[in-house]
Parts: sequence; C-alpha cells; structure tokens
Amino acid sequence: MVGKYELLAPAGNFKSLVAAVNAGAGAVYFGLQEFNMRFSAQNFKISDLNKINKICRKKNIKKYLTLNTIIYDEEFRNIEKIIKKVKGNVDAIICWDLSIIRLCRKYKIPFHISTQASVANTGAAKFYKKIGAERIILARELNIKQIKKIAKIIDVECFVHGAMCVAVSGRCFTSQFLHNKSANRGECLQPCRREYTVKDDAGNELRVDNNLLFSAKDLCALPFIDKLKKAGVRAFKIEGRNKDPEYVDTVVRIYRKALDKKLNKEEIKQCIEQLKKVYNKGFSSGFYLHTPTADDFSKVRDSQATEKKQFIGKVEHYWSKQEVAAVKISAAGLQIKDKILIIGNKTGVKRVTIESMEISKRPRKKAKKGDRVGIKLPRCRKGDEVYKVIGGNLIRY
Repeated sequence: MVGKYELLAPAGNFKSLVAAVNAGAGAVYFGLQEFNMRFSAQNFKISDLNKINKICRKKNIKKYLTLNTIIYDEEFRNIEKIIKKVKGNVDAIICWDLSIIRLCRKYKIPFHISTQASVANTGAAKFYKKIGAERIILARELNIKQIKKIAKIIDVECFVHGAMCVAVSGRCFTSQFLHNKSANRGECLQPCRREYTVKDDAGNELRVDNNLLFSAKDLCALPFIDKLKKAGVRAFKIEGRNKDPEYVDTVVRIYRKALDKKLNKEEIKQCIEQLKKVYNKGFSSGFYLHTPTADDFSKVRDSQATEKKQFIGKVEHYWSKQEVAAVKISAAGLQIKDKILIIGNKTGVKRVTIESMEISKRPRKKAKKGDRVGIKLPRCRKGDEVYKVIGGNLIRY
C-alpha cells in the first residue's frame, strides 16, 4: 500500500487501472461484467485477474472486487462460482447482500461492507464487525462527527471525490420506474441529470432558477481532507469507474499529494484548479460539513471541465532508444507546443507538450490529417491513442 492512508481508485478498464497505479493509488476497486454497481463500465472478466495482479504486484497495490448489487435466487449458483474463482486473486470483496457475506465467510475471503448497506450508526458497525467485516464503506449522508464515532469501532472508508447520487447512498428507483433499468442492479441511466419542468394538475408551470432539480454537484473533500484524517478515516475512495483514464490519473495524483502531506491554502487552491480540468459538475462538500442546500446542485447538464480532449490518432511504432513515436494523424492536426495525452492499456496516461516534430525526417511546425509524424515521447506503445488537450468551458464524454 502506498502511504499511511489508503487511497482507493476506480478501475473501469485496463487504461484506468494502469493510470491509477502510476498516479499513486494504494488500492483499486473494480467490477466484473456482472453483479456490480457500474454495469455500463467496460469492467473485467475473471480471465483478466492474472493480468490485473501482475500490474498491481509491482507496487504492492491492493485489489478489491465489487459484488454489490441485489442478488436473486436464480443467480446464487453463478455468484458462488465467481467467488470460488476469485479467491486468492483479490484482497477483499466489497459487498452488502448477506448471501454474499455468507459465501465470503464460507470461502474465507475478506469482505468490506459496501456503502449500499447504508451503515450510519455504531450499532450497525458492531454487527458487521461481529460477523467478520474488515471494513465498512460508510453511508454518504454522514457528517464528520458521526464518522468519528464509528471509526472507533471498525476500519472505515469514505468517498472523497466524484459523482453523488441524489439518493445519496444509491437507493434510487427513478431509473427503474422510468426505464426499467435498476440503479440497484448497476444499470442506472441517470435520469436525475436531466432538466425537468415543474407543473401542477391544472397545467400551471413553476418557474425555477435551475431546472436540474435532481442533479447533485460532485463531491470534493480536498479542502477538508485533514478533518477526515483526524476523524479516523483510513481509506479514502474516489468515485469514477465510468470516467476516462485522465480523470483517474488527475484525481489520484491530487489526493495522493493531499494524503501524504498537509497542504496549505495556496496548494489547495492550485489542486482544485487541476481537478476542475477533468470531468466535474461543480464541487460540493456533500454531507461532511453540513446538510446540502440548493447551492449543492449542479447548474450544467454535462461536465464543466475546463479542458477537453480531441482525438488525433494512434501510435504506429515506438523506438525506445530514440524515445520517438510514429503517430498517424487521422483527425484534426498538431503543432509545436500543443499539449497531448497518450492513453493505452499498458501505458495508462501520459501528458506531453510537443517540442519538436518530423515528417519524412524533416522538422515541421505543424502536421495535418493524414500525416505520419515523428514525435519525441516518453515510453508508449503501438496502438496507444493520442489526444490533443483543448481548453474550454464544457466537455461531453
């Protein structure tokens, strides 16, 4: 584990997994292609576990598997097969259904209680500790004072950054009612992120300042991370298994820095500006400091990231000795001083400012669609994707 405090990063695919490991995560959490709360993420197969272990072993990164959806009788045999197969390949299973807890105990696999269990008091914490839980991911509607009490009983984990459901700990049925896609089965279509009009039975329409009535801002605990440390929190979790790799890379790096040292006001301000560059819907303190108000609801339907990425092309070849990549430009164009992202399954995320380019061994200041350009880059691989970073007010992934 990296550092005194465990930092958990989301891994929805191999690109994000490698990005998390390289950025300083102490643990990663991920789902398989069924029975997890992020069904729309790419997720992994059981056959990927050896590769995941190989990536994480280099830096002693812990691996947590999420099996945290509602389970039905007809699925029980399959879930037991999964648990038997993952034994020895994960450090713990994140769950809350008592049938899965029973299987974890049966096969002697450590388990952490998911936030889906909505643990919000010391009595529930004592119960889960008694039946063998190593850790509880607490309900998201707790304040710091409440967290401190529970942290005296059992190891606690808290979310510190990322999307917040309007139903807080995920107990939402809106997607189920509107689209027959249950959030509690990991299939949420996020109807809360849409704009709504308020009308009464007579057809009178209510004028509101913000039609995004159910769309919460993202949680950002960075400004008061030290208060969570003092409250006894030992594991700090980043939401985002559906997010892009550069989101994972940026957020993990910022929170790793904040967990390893006490940041001053200026450093916190600078870090917030970095967090604003990647996907976000505005920032909120959640329930940690006070009950959310109207100011804690987002005013944009999509993201308000201050940077966006534009696909440029792919790496066709990489010469390690020269540290040069051949990039086939299939969209837009590049020029000297452009900032680019290189993203790949083994590379993770790398950020580079272009200092020089060559086409047919001749220096060039610009390259256009269709060109095969040589660029001096840090270690990357054939097939890695290349994106240009563009400043902007809004970004849609």
